[in-house]
Amino acid sequence: MTAIKYELIHTCKQSGARLGKLYTPHGVIETPIFMPVGTQATVKTLSPEELVAMNTQIILSNTYHLWLQPGDEIIKASGGLHKFMNWKQPILTDSGGFQVFSLSKLRKITEEGVHFRHHKSGAKLFLSPEKAIAIQNNLGSDIMMSFDECIELPAEYNYVKKSVERTLRWAERGLRAHKYPDKQALFGIVQGGTNADLRKFSATELVKLNFPGYSIGGLSVGEPKEIMYQTLEATIPYLPVDKPRYLMGVGSADALIEGSIRGIDMFDCVLPTRIARHGTAMTSSGRLVIRNKQYESDFTKLDYECECYTCKNYTRAYLRHLIKAEETFGQRLISYHNVYFLLKLMENVRQAIKDNRLLDYKDEFFDKYGFNNPNNVRKF
Repeated sequence: MTAIKYELIHTCKQSGARLGKLYTPHGVIETPIFMPVGTQATVKTLSPEELVAMNTQIILSNTYHLWLQPGDEIIKASGGLHKFMNWKQPILTDSGGFQVFSLSKLRKITEEGVHFRHHKSGAKLFLSPEKAIAIQNNLGSDIMMSFDECIELPAEYNYVKKSVERTLRWAERGLRAHKYPDKQALFGIVQGGTNADLRKFSATELVKLNFPGYSIGGLSVGEPKEIMYQTLEATIPYLPVDKPRYLMGVGSADALIEGSIRGIDMFDCVLPTRIARHGTAMTSSGRLVIRNKQYESDFTKLDYECECYTCKNYTRAYLRHLIKAEETFGQRLISYHNVYFLLKLMENVRQAIKDNRLLDYKDEFFDKYGFNNPNNVRKF
């Protein structure tokens, strides 16, 4: 018995995108879905109640950070991560691998695991596939990730090949170490850089291990989006139709739509809350930098199409004032809007799949957002 079950509801006749349901111990998730990131058991500046109000179906938390503070044993003693943070819906935890490789300048990769230093204190640390699984077992998340190496791009073929082979061995070790497969689903992670042959090899070998779901890692790390999409197209055909597919670390509006078209079911990214803290909003007509002077006396809503709490109650002029004054309320209001914006986007994507018109929806959205303008400098 596995902890989750994926049900394919409909395939868009126009695009091939998938509409589905993912059944988990803490609720059913409609896919494709965007997952807000709650790195340290909180989505920055937002309460669980606010997330529920905007129809957040699942959030992501970070194994590495929670291991270091407050510690996975403390979270286990509290009754698990759901109880600890008062979140009653599904939670996905990553393995900590990305943080080990992105935050630690000093690290040594061995077959056993990775020796590295704390990103703040410099203390010596060690993380192995077994340790990453044990931490996530203590956290009690609905969906867990295998421990993998997230390589930097570009990378030499021989190194990527060795890394993929080691990640596969680590995945098998993680499966053996997993204590509660009937309560927590462990996903395998496809790696391979941007090499189609290595992606095929990684996916094919992972599928042999029969994970309940599959993640695609090592993308959205600086490569052009066209290359990311080509890599997805080279990977997806080798993943099972009856299991969920998760593209890790992707949260720009265009990539969510393009990823869905290519058969991805789950996405996550810190982008909406990170850019909000610096005063950038995602709106129906593209990104909006609220610090700009043009909004000083603009008493209209942040996004003319949006009905979120922020847009219903506050003006651009007020939001600009809050951000300029470095008031955390401004960060909260824009974070609320940005997360709501992406959740609403995915709701529209699901409806477009159901109506067999996702390619039409993409064109309509890209026209409004500015992605179809070759001179457009918008990034979000």
